[in-house]
Amino acid sequence: MNILVWIIFGALAGWIASLIMGTDAQMGALANIIVGIVGALIGGLLMNAFGAQGVTGFNFTSLIVAILGSVVFLSTARLFRSV
Repeated sequence: MNILVWIIFGALAGWIASLIMGTDAQMGALANIIVGIVGALIGGLLMNAFGAQGVTGFNFTSLIVAILGSVVFLSTARLFRSV
């Protein structure tokens, strides 16, 4: 059941981040899931580096952290893609 929650959480965070970054039309459901899960990991690492809590479960604060991490991930990918 834990894997299913990560997939749903990743899909939601990745989809919202792709809407923010304007890449929603270019990404499919699988890409949104991957971006969301990687974004949750990046956001958690960044929050822990600043001394705050990262992703702690399926709650609003963790969703915001995952979205911010996903936006960072998509921004970094866009930088490398344009070079």
